[in-house]
Amino acid sequence: MALSIGLGNLDYNAIQAQDLTTYLENKVAEIREARVNWQSYLQGQMINQRQFDFISQLDNAVNSDGRSRVINEFNDEVPQLFISLINRISKEKTLQYLLSLMDEMFTEETCRVELFRKYFDCKSENIWNYFFNFLQRSDEICVYQISKIITKLACWSSQKMDEKSLGFFYDWLLEHIQVPKNQYIRTIARNLQMLLRVRNYRFKFVEKQGVSVLLKVLANKNSSMEILYQLTFCLWCLSFNEDLVSVMLKEPTLVNTVCDFFTITDREKDLRICLALMRSILDQLTDARTKRAISLRMVQNKALKRLDILALKELNHDPEMLADLKVLRDTLVECVQDVSSLEEYVTELATGRLVWSPVHKSAQFWRENADKFTDNNYELLRMLIYLLEYSTDPQVLAIASNDIGEFVSHYARGKQVIDKLNAKPLVMTLLQHNDASVRYNALLALQKIMVHNWYVTDTTAGLYSYLIQFPVVYLIHF
Repeated sequence: MALSIGLGNLDYNAIQAQDLTTYLENKVAEIREARVNWQSYLQGQMINQRQFDFISQLDNAVNSDGRSRVINEFNDEVPQLFISLINRISKEKTLQYLLSLMDEMFTEETCRVELFRKYFDCKSENIWNYFFNFLQRSDEICVYQISKIITKLACWSSQKMDEKSLGFFYDWLLEHIQVPKNQYIRTIARNLQMLLRVRNYRFKFVEKQGVSVLLKVLANKNSSMEILYQLTFCLWCLSFNEDLVSVMLKEPTLVNTVCDFFTITDREKDLRICLALMRSILDQLTDARTKRAISLRMVQNKALKRLDILALKELNHDPEMLADLKVLRDTLVECVQDVSSLEEYVTELATGRLVWSPVHKSAQFWRENADKFTDNNYELLRMLIYLLEYSTDPQVLAIASNDIGEFVSHYARGKQVIDKLNAKPLVMTLLQHNDASVRYNALLALQKIMVHNWYVTDTTAGLYSYLIQFPVVYLIHF
């Protein structure tokens, strides 16, 4: 699947078919049920005879063939008639109805966008500025209908949207996709799915910090499964540009977020897009060390375990998904077989998601690698201390405390280094954490820091009872 769609020409209906209706489409369906009395507009001289003939015939056509005959009859007049009607009608319900007809016209035959491009070119008027003005309206249905129309004009016209206009439109989309409880979020996501199919539109999106926004929405626990799918699809489109992959990977949560979605979903289309994205990312990496590091991060985030489970399923009905699964699994298995314990630890630490993997409790690991924690100005220690200070995950805090203690136990000057980096106050504050595991591991770490020749004893509980009677501020200087 890695190459089948992203480099081809995925049409709007293929994207649309992934989910039958959005909130906007449901609202438009309701609007279309209440037919507009165009005769009253003619009698009230709000529209002229030619406009009436066109819109009434188009509206009364019973199917796409009938609408095609009307459009072919009026041909080059179609854009002028539509625009003049939009400009003259102020009633929101009627404008919504009119915009739905325009949107339907484009969807049924994509080449019709060229009629509008040529019309605005002949007038020497900027087509984008005209439609952008509607994005400022208060009526949300009109606004999001216009956003769909702009997207189709941008994607299906032979003349692509200019950089300035594209930047403006991305700003609008990225702002509104972050609006809490936005009922039209799937329409925005669908617009992005279409735009990011176009290779030349991807760079501006990344420049506008679009990847960061997508990851923020993906990480939102209130995001629906359909939104997770749509935004992962957007990331997949971006992954076909090698230059963009390197930029995407600068986002520290990218691999974590994608793997989270991959491991929690059971929907086949979700699994398929996650597999395609992860494979595409690895395929684009030419530097062996970077590819290895990203592979390890995928393993660390349980992607390999999920792949092992999927490998047991019958997937012969989808050969592309099966191929992605095999290639990705082989890559991750090969990476794991060749990884050192320190490399595994560093990869885990870099994700910020510590788990109780064997290295944390391995005396051999700490004997062999404690000195490595002082390299590069104590880089690994500083990462642990950062987690102690800023993580809110009890498991991460417990493991980070454990590792601080193990370092002190296995490095000759460990206590002095910990004091130098001001880590002890952070460990001390965790004695008052509401999670028992955090308190226990903070206590063990503190015992190792405070006792000169530390060894495991049966007096830990007693020490804890003794220590907690002192204020934390006092214990820092103990």
